Amino acid sequence: MKILITGVHGFVGSNLVEALKKEHTIYGLDIISPMKDGVQKTFSWDDLEKVGSRFKVQDSSPETCNVKPATDSLAELASVDAIIHLAGKAHDTKNQSAAEVYFKVNTGLTERIFDWFLKQPKCKKFVFFSTAKAAADKVDGVLTEDVVPAPVGPYGESKIKAEEYIISKFQDSGFKFQVGSQSSKSEENLQENHSTSRISELENSISHTESTDNTENASTGSATKQVYIFRPCMIHGLGNKGNLNLLYNVVRKGIPWPLGAFENRRTFTSVENICFAVNGVLIKDVPSGIYNMGDDEALSTNELIEEICKSLGKKAHIWKLPKGMMTGFAKVGDALHLPLNSERLRKLTENYISSNAKIKAALGIEKFPVNAREGLQATLKSFKG
Repeated sequence: MKILITGVHGFVGSNLVEALKKEHTIYGLDIISPMKDGVQKTFSWDDLEKVGSRFKVQDSSPETCNVKPATDSLAELASVDAIIHLAGKAHDTKNQSAAEVYFKVNTGLTERIFDWFLKQPKCKKFVFFSTAKAAADKVDGVLTEDVVPAPVGPYGESKIKAEEYIISKFQDSGFKFQVGSQSSKSEENLQENHSTSRISELENSISHTESTDNTENASTGSATKQVYIFRPCMIHGLGNKGNLNLLYNVVRKGIPWPLGAFENRRTFTSVENICFAVNGVLIKDVPSGIYNMGDDEALSTNELIEEICKSLGKKAHIWKLPKGMMTGFAKVGDALHLPLNSERLRKLTENYISSNAKIKAALGIEKFPVNAREGLQATLKSFKG
């Protein structure tokens, strides 16, 4: 299979290349284009328009599509079978990025690449990496695909706008939608309730049932297209440069963890499991739809500290200071702009558990190949260089 990966030189893109290059032919689409092992060529975003204007489809049937290229290079771009869309503006935990930047990149680029995908007769699969934060900033209980999204802040909001665009455009192409992870009968009942939220109307498992009166599908070959929206919780792995690195460096310096009194559970996502799931939806006939992504086990922050200490060969120093006292310190941090403030305290101690039952059922597996602790140890090991 020929696969085009946007943001191919990023953290997740680099890991996907390593995982997929043996069985697939990989192309990149990025703002930079250095040579990369496993990537045949990295195209620019402007190349998309060149394909659209300089290629003529002689026969639009999926079996005999004959495309006349202007150049061999663009012919390769026009011949891809699948797109994995990773390019985007990452979550700025310091909240220093302007809101419009998120929407320009996370929403705007998604609209651009998805429109191109729909026009390509040979390209049949599209994987969009959204985020769990597009569904919920806080989680009570367990997060499933049936939730009515309530993102907070431009990062999650821009991602949900991108999801809405994908789903609505796919629906406009004549495809039926089914709500979340409900059974088909429940889906019919839920659809009759006419939810007031736009995304609850659109956020459905996308059925690849062709509309009988849609002539555009017949001309583009889109009747066999499949679309997957992934909502991963925090992804970590080789090349990770996120909050896990910061926590690792704090623990490495021997600084005690003062929030041991707070008991919480969080879902993490090992990049190895991401790669497994992506390959699964590409090579199997998996129903289109929205899928939460996360490891099988949720861990507490205290357990995460213990795993970091284990990787360092150190004893964990976890202090169970009174919650009230730490909450008071956090409020002082709000006023004095200290590292520990109320928002950071909430993020470090809240529960955020996401269900991966739907994606596992779709892939026909009982568990992912890498468990949460194994994945964390592999990531932590990579921090040592």
